[in-house]
Amino acid sequence: MKKILFIFSSFFYSAEVFANQPKDWQLGFQNPASDGMRDIVNFHNNLLLPIIIAISVFVLFLMLYACVRFRASANPNPSKRTHNVTVEVLWTLIPCLILIVMAVPSFKILYKQDTIPKADLTIKAIGYQWYWGYEYPDENIIFDSYMVEEKDLRADQPRLLAVDNEVVVPVGKVIKVLITANDVLHAWALPSFGVKRDAVPGRINETWFKAEKEGTYYGQCSELCGIKHAFMPITVKVVSEDDYQEWLSEARVKFAKEEIENDKLKLASK
Repeated sequence: MKKILFIFSSFFYSAEVFANQPKDWQLGFQNPASDGMRDIVNFHNNLLLPIIIAISVFVLFLMLYACVRFRASANPNPSKRTHNVTVEVLWTLIPCLILIVMAVPSFKILYKQDTIPKADLTIKAIGYQWYWGYEYPDENIIFDSYMVEEKDLRADQPRLLAVDNEVVVPVGKVIKVLITANDVLHAWALPSFGVKRDAVPGRINETWFKAEKEGTYYGQCSELCGIKHAFMPITVKVVSEDDYQEWLSEARVKFAKEEIENDKLKLASK
């Protein structure tokens, strides 16, 4: 009984325990970690969900009413009416008004998502079969990010979501993400930030987020891309400015672009 109540409540609320990564039996959104995701959650919980519930209840009532009111025993001589102009006008206008009410805030959210403010940091994400590659163009940093196999997981790492090299960003900064792919279609998605963009070979899409709190956030490739599609996790670690600068100084040495590209050329020539 407790599990049923938990599932039911998770459908309506984004509880604190849902932060950063998905949980067992979760049906609701992950806890928002950006202003954009908070807009999406509010739009869903405060507008879409009440409208959907109201329509579902109304249609159920009409079905039950019709079954009882127009049953054969109560209507030995069924009506031969073919149409009702008033009803037809109402069932056309009311759905149009509902769609308009839904569209206005929806367009505002879409406009906000597609209007990228001045970026404090730019990251390029490249989809491969089946891992992600990342570049920090302004810092001359490049690295690949593979899923950690189950046998190699640490106690604090989630299965199918942890990676060997995390994307590290500072908290409270505008992060611009350039997204593309090297082979087939992929999609870079981070639910806690309300971000999802297709990675298309030969094309660069862009999105942005501004993380409001520190933590490790998980996402996955959200476009079917082959046999190991489910093994392309995305991990973004949000840290303080001081911790970010410390990581940056180490990453400039560990992930220096020229050295890594030279290593790849040597491997390719063998």
